[in-house]
Amino acid sequence: MYNELIKRIKEFDTIVIVRHIGVDPDALCSQLALRDSIKLTYPNKQVFAIGTGSSKFVHMGKLDKIEKYENALLIVCDTPDRKRIDSANPEDFKYSIKIDHHPFVEKTCDLEYIDDEKTSACEIIMQIIKDTELKCNKEIAELLYMGLVSDSNRFLFSSVTPETFKLVAEYLEEYKFDLSGAYNKLYLRPLNEIRLEGYISLNMQVTDNHLGYIIIPDAIINEYGVDSASAGNMVNNYNFVKDFIVWATVTEDVKNKQYRVSIRSRGPEINKIAEKYNGGGHKMAAGVRVKTLEEALGVIKELDLYLGYYSEDTSEGN
Repeated sequence: MYNELIKRIKEFDTIVIVRHIGVDPDALCSQLALRDSIKLTYPNKQVFAIGTGSSKFVHMGKLDKIEKYENALLIVCDTPDRKRIDSANPEDFKYSIKIDHHPFVEKTCDLEYIDDEKTSACEIIMQIIKDTELKCNKEIAELLYMGLVSDSNRFLFSSVTPETFKLVAEYLEEYKFDLSGAYNKLYLRPLNEIRLEGYISLNMQVTDNHLGYIIIPDAIINEYGVDSASAGNMVNNYNFVKDFIVWATVTEDVKNKQYRVSIRSRGPEINKIAEKYNGGGHKMAAGVRVKTLEEALGVIKELDLYLGYYSEDTSEGN
């Protein structure tokens, strides 16, 4: 299945690996782990993982800087469509490959490996390494585990299968990476983030249709001393609030002159609404970036309307 992937990797001396904008652990860990695996397997190749980083994930590994490249291979991890690729354009490369677990949106690369039933891009890369000559070590295995754990919400999502646990068990047995260390890198947070979480909990709005949402302006981000990415990622902390069916954070990002709408669901499929606003993601976890607060509130309004129809359909079904 992966013969063509390995063939293309062997063909190029220079390989650039990227992922989606708005970095998260699965995106970052998949590109770093794949970079390190290729370098470990083929030491003479130049392999670069590039993109916009985040101070929140700096302990996971360093990204590379590359000013120019010729006759290079591009590998895009964890990204369903062209507009969400960070720091690269497939057309600028001799050949391109996509490795992704999002639902298909559009063909982006020359060769595409998509499995939207997997927990994460990291799980796909774990399988690729297992089934090919690509090498792994303790550090690479830990990166892949962190990405899988993050995108599966610690094995809580329905995308987790018996095969997921078998694969993780095989990696843990063979590479003996530190589970406690991996979880510390993922979940240790400064006190100011905990305090911001308290602010969000106290100020979250809830509609009659069970949509929970909050607007987090730049003034609040500055008051609590966090960055916009950290604030937006806190949407993941509200998975078990029974008053919400769908919940969202709207975070102002002054640096990039935009608002980030992060959306999660416990039933309704929300990615189609995100796609209407040039966003995207999974059925139960999606996001949008818009230029104005009015546009962001438009997303919130549409989510609430959708939930009204969803509640009616569910009631009729019962």
